[in-house]
Amino acid sequence: MTMKPDHPCGGVRTRRSFLRVSSAATAALALSSGRVLGANSDIRVGVIGLGGKGGQHVKLFSSLPGVRVTALCEVDPERLAKHVDKLRDEGTRPFAANDPRRVLERDDVDAVVIATPNHWHALLTVWALRAGKHVYVEKPVSHSVWEGARMVAEARERGRLVQSGLQYRSCPGLREAAAWLQEGHLGKLLWGQVVWYEHRPPIGKCAPFIPQDLDYDLWCGPAPVEPLTRPRLHYDWHWFWSTGDGDVGNSSVHAFDALRIFAPELAFPTRIRSLGGRFTYDDAAQTPNTQFTLAEYPGLPLVIENRNLSMVPDAVVMDRLRRVQEGFVLEYEDGYFAGFRMGGAVYDHAGKAIKRFQGNNGATHQRNFVEALRSGRVGDLHAPIEQGHISSAVCHLGNISYRLAQPAGLAACRAELGGQPPAGVAFERLTQSLEGIGVDPDRTPFLLGPWLRTEETTGEITGLDSGDPTTLTAAQRLARGSHRAPFTFPV
Repeated sequence: MTMKPDHPCGGVRTRRSFLRVSSAATAALALSSGRVLGANSDIRVGVIGLGGKGGQHVKLFSSLPGVRVTALCEVDPERLAKHVDKLRDEGTRPFAANDPRRVLERDDVDAVVIATPNHWHALLTVWALRAGKHVYVEKPVSHSVWEGARMVAEARERGRLVQSGLQYRSCPGLREAAAWLQEGHLGKLLWGQVVWYEHRPPIGKCAPFIPQDLDYDLWCGPAPVEPLTRPRLHYDWHWFWSTGDGDVGNSSVHAFDALRIFAPELAFPTRIRSLGGRFTYDDAAQTPNTQFTLAEYPGLPLVIENRNLSMVPDAVVMDRLRRVQEGFVLEYEDGYFAGFRMGGAVYDHAGKAIKRFQGNNGATHQRNFVEALRSGRVGDLHAPIEQGHISSAVCHLGNISYRLAQPAGLAACRAELGGQPPAGVAFERLTQSLEGIGVDPDRTPFLLGPWLRTEETTGEITGLDSGDPTTLTAAQRLARGSHRAPFTFPV
């Protein structure tokens, strides 16, 4: 697959060039949108997808001054009725539909919030942009590398604002900490590590069936219409490749994106690989419950580590790295930063806190989107689609390596990862946690994926460190993704 930067479906260049082009496009925003979103007019929002996250969006956007939720969409009729009834009890009578196209064609919707399963994110965003809407799209913003590049290109071409649902870019503590560290107080940044140690039990398995209480063809949309082999339709779609992206795309994407605030020059790594497995569980899920991704940037190695297994049998005990269970650590010459949801702190090498930064869990992210709609400036968005695309696509690239993996014993994995921090040290900690619950990595080997070489500004997979041409072709096919007719992207 070749993605040319200037092609409508092509790749992304730098943040600076993207914002330069986008700011020119937004100069004509008021003229092209058909309705000026000024200080004295309500912004009318439609929410598509009413699971846990979508329900939060309904509540949050409804609470913002000058914002009205005028439309709700959900393919599950029970969920849809619940939220329609709730808004009606509060004095609002929103339009309701199970098909998102009915929301996008309405004149009383200025912006849509997309909180569906991952496989719908990109197509709905493109449809919404072509319908003249602004978009807030949940993480990961895409389900493939190509999709994310297409979203960036469409937003640029249509002159609309697209906010990524990576809300920690609106956390004042992280923003302040990043600015302080970029002043050079701890010297050079040496390496970074995302840790996401969240216990997730097995999802079970069952005889294949097709859900009968909703329009399952519409729920699948761009994905294949396949019988479920898990008991629960909702949420557990995260653990299947056709609809989800595993825990690296579900959770670690947040922390990795927040890490990038501290090193905004980072786009795509020069190369990336992933290993892991689904250990101890006998369930229907396809994605790993233990995954270790190493992304190499010039002079800056980064590890993204996901663990869903407890460290001890018969109890939930999760590991921490420098006090962090779900977040990230950045190692500098003269100390380190550790944190995430509520900000974080800078420490010296002895572990003594030097400076603390109080965060707010990204609580003002929706408000930032609304403020940017009123100003009409892409530069006012804390998480523009270009940044959401990069962070999501790096997670996709790690998954692509994992999906092309082969079994490898412990010695082979150690040799491939090397002994330098953070990779070697982090891998030993991971191995010890598995051995603590009786997993022998030589008897139950890791799946070790190939090194993927990528173009640093587009994320295009350009080669492998080793392997035959068919593996490269397979990797590029996965980066492109697949889309079932008629749910395909418009030309």
